[in-house]
Amino acid sequence: MVIPKNTVCLWYEKDAETAARFYAGVFPGSSVGAVHRAPGDYPSGKAGDVLTVDFIVAGIPCLGLNGGPVFRHNEAFSFQIATDDQEETDRYWNAIVGNGGQESECGWCKDKWGISWQITPRVLTEAMAAGGAEAKRAFEAMMTMRKIDVAAIEAARRG
Repeated sequence: MVIPKNTVCLWYEKDAETAARFYAGVFPGSSVGAVHRAPGDYPSGKAGDVLTVDFIVAGIPCLGLNGGPVFRHNEAFSFQIATDDQEETDRYWNAIVGNGGQESECGWCKDKWGISWQITPRVLTEAMAAGGAEAKRAFEAMMTMRKIDVAAIEAARRG
């Protein structure tokens, strides 16, 4: 077993394994590794309950911890997923929002466990990196959106 030098630890109330399996089914480069069960009772669970889950989300090593209801996720942490086109943007957005998640503005959404996701088409990132008037037009277009509309961003880039 190889233990990564750096791992993102995500606190779940009780569904770390379910969340990890969902992510693995949605995002390429994702997988579920070891599932560790509690060797004894703990404040939010019993011996034998799933305590932690090793998983990878789009190449990022993660550890899901079933720690109970003490801590909640917020927008201070998010995964940003770069997409190549509208079809890929729609697929990820719809998977997250359509599985009990919720929409937010500017390409952000939350999954049903409260993890925030930025579903960001590369065309938007490229427009912002270009700077100047092109970035301003793309930014202004983005500010009116929930899920990012690739064609609208491309049109804004052109002016």
